[in-house]
Parts: sequence; C-alpha cells; structure tokens
Amino acid sequence: MGHGHSHRASSSSDDQISIGTTARTVLLAGLGVALLLTVAGLVAWWPPGDTIDRAVEAGGAAAEFSAPGVTFPTGEIVEVAPKCPGQGLPDGSGCSTLGVQVEGEADPVEIAVPPDVLNSGIGVGDRVELLRTPTPEAEDGAEASYSYFATERGGTLLWLVAFFVVVVVAIARLRGVFALLGLVFGGVVVWWWMLPALLDGAPGVGVALTSAAAIMFVVLYTTHGFSLRTSTALAGTILGIVLTAGIGVVAIGDARLTGVSDEGGQILATFGVLDFQALLGCALVIAGLGVLNDVTITQASAVWELRAVSPTASRSEVFASAMRIGRDHIASTIYTIVFAYVGTALILLMVLRVYDRPLLELLNTEQLAEEIVRTLVTSIGLVLAVPVTTAIAALVAAPVGPRSARVSPPK
Repeated sequence: MGHGHSHRASSSSDDQISIGTTARTVLLAGLGVALLLTVAGLVAWWPPGDTIDRAVEAGGAAAEFSAPGVTFPTGEIVEVAPKCPGQGLPDGSGCSTLGVQVEGEADPVEIAVPPDVLNSGIGVGDRVELLRTPTPEAEDGAEASYSYFATERGGTLLWLVAFFVVVVVAIARLRGVFALLGLVFGGVVVWWWMLPALLDGAPGVGVALTSAAAIMFVVLYTTHGFSLRTSTALAGTILGIVLTAGIGVVAIGDARLTGVSDEGGQILATFGVLDFQALLGCALVIAGLGVLNDVTITQASAVWELRAVSPTASRSEVFASAMRIGRDHIASTIYTIVFAYVGTALILLMVLRVYDRPLLELLNTEQLAEEIVRTLVTSIGLVLAVPVTTAIAALVAAPVGPRSARVSPPK
C-alpha cells in the first residue's frame, strides 16, 4: 500500500509483519496531530493555582465541609450498648450507643449511632472518627458535644491496595507494573488537572477529550510498549472517545438532562457558573475510557496475530476474521457495562422498584435517565470503536508485497 521501501528486522520472514507505508504515515501523522491538540488543551485550560480557593469562596457556606470550630478527632471504642431505653423503637432497639475513648480526653464519651452502624459488625477495639462541636456557651471552648462521623477503614483499604498490587504484579509481571504506573498517572491527571479545570469553568467536553487523550497516550505506550500495534489501538481509542463525546452531547441535549441529579450537583451549583450538561458529557467520556481501551487493544492484537499467521491474506479477510473476535468481545463487554451500573446503583433501583409508578414513567426521572443515557452512550462508543480499530489495524498490517515495509511483531 502506497510508496515506500522494504527493510528486514530479522532474518526470518515467518515472524514478520508487512506494514503498509502509507497507512503507517497517516496513522503516525494523525496521532501527532492528536498529541499536539492534547498538549494545546492542557496548556489552554491549565487551571490557575488558586482555582480551588476561588471555587470555595464562590461557594460560600456550601463549600465549607464543617462549621467553624468543628474538628474530627479519632478514638477507640471501649463499650457498645446495643439499645437505648426510651429512644427509637419501643424495645429500645431503634438506636445504639458507643463508648469511645477520644484521644486527649480523660474519660470516654458516649455517642449515639444509627442501628446500621452497629449492624456492620463494629465493636470494642475498632476506631471511629467523631465530629466535635464546641458548645457555644463555653467561654474557653473546652466543652463540646460529640457525634459519630465515620468508622476508620484505612487498614482495610491498605491491605486491599497491597493485595491488588501483589496480584497484578505477580500475574502480569513487568506489564502489570507499567499498568499500575499508568493508573497512578491517570489519577494524577484527573485530580490535579481535570477537576480544577472544570471548577475553573473550562468546557466539560473539551476537558474530557484532553484528559482522556493525555491518559491514553501515557497508559497505552507505558503498558504495551512503543509499537505500531499500540499506536493502532491508541488511534482507535481516541476516535472512540470522540464518537462517545459527540453522541453524548446530542443525547444529553435531546433528553433535556440537567446534569444535577443528586445533592453533590446542588452543592456545586453554588460554586459559580458551571455548565452541568457539559460536566455530564465529561462524565460520559471518562466512564467509557477503561472498557474502550480494553476493546481497542484486543482488536489491534487480534489483527496483528492474524496477519502474522496469514501474511498473504487480503485486508478484507483479516478484517472479517478480526471482527468475528470483536463481536464476541462486544457482547461480553456490553454485559460488563450494564451490570456494573446495576451493581453501583442497586439501592437507587430498589427505591425506584418500590415506588407505585409504572416503569416507563420512572425512566423519566433525572437520576435513572442520566444513568441510562450514560450506559447507552458509552456502549455505542464502545461498539463503534471495534470496527474502527479493526479497520485501522487491517490497513496498517498489510499483506506481503513489494510496497510494504517489514517489521517484527511485538512480543
């Protein structure tokens, strides 16, 4: 395909992939343009250093996590009283109290907790975080009331993270290490660039595209190595992201979604002029990023392997074979997306289930409609990315011929 020259990367032609030089040039040029646009977006929407402070100031009281003077001391549970006589239900089981030895206090303090906290298995020896509110009439501020805020779960989260890292590294080895580094980089981009940029008023879809592209450039190349196969998957991922963003913008506008479906959105509404529909569009892109990357890598690898075993097959034959693999992957990934939503929104779905209203009417509620749009848009972007990535890969991995360059397939 196209004009070019051939070169041999190894002495054996059996382990070589023939590369269409024109397709390779177009692919790398397109990724170069995407990289320039990503860098331009990062620079243009780089949030000022005082973005968070200005957002807090604009939000006023709504931006304050707690009232002035309120602190969050920790303590160890020394006693559990499962019933509160005279409170809650007639048998006293409607509430529970905990005796907590607060750090810095001489005597334990008694706090009331909801029954569900006690039902979680909390007991003597566990640590909790309390909310300490100074008593207004106390001149020295020493007098204070305590209430339950949270159970300390740092230990559980720590061993889960450690277990996750060990499993990934033990099974995926060096590639797993690079995947973890890519995950850390993605978290850095989201926390220190994307969120401040959105709070600064940058366009939601533009920020989403820039963040997603920046993450994918780093994650794919660090995890899978610098190769044309990885570049093909990256191109398919970026096109899938663009398609998801475009479809999402149309769907959000057509459904008249507000983007404010919970208390968090209502709090953010006080932080200044934010386009919540654009923020929802941003959420759609980020939500579909992981599965999109999964299918594009799989399709690029499928085409490369098929080409390696069938170097003389036509591009259409390789495309058709790879799409058979892609269709199976699409089916399983769609299940993943849908049931992942059901799992995360189980409580909401149960609440809606007990409402005495027809299902079709419940679909019009902001919360449910937003999640349905999110699921369908990301699924459509995922499905479209499969043939797009497969086509790009089939064009790059050309049949053996005089107008192609030869490179060894990635190991």
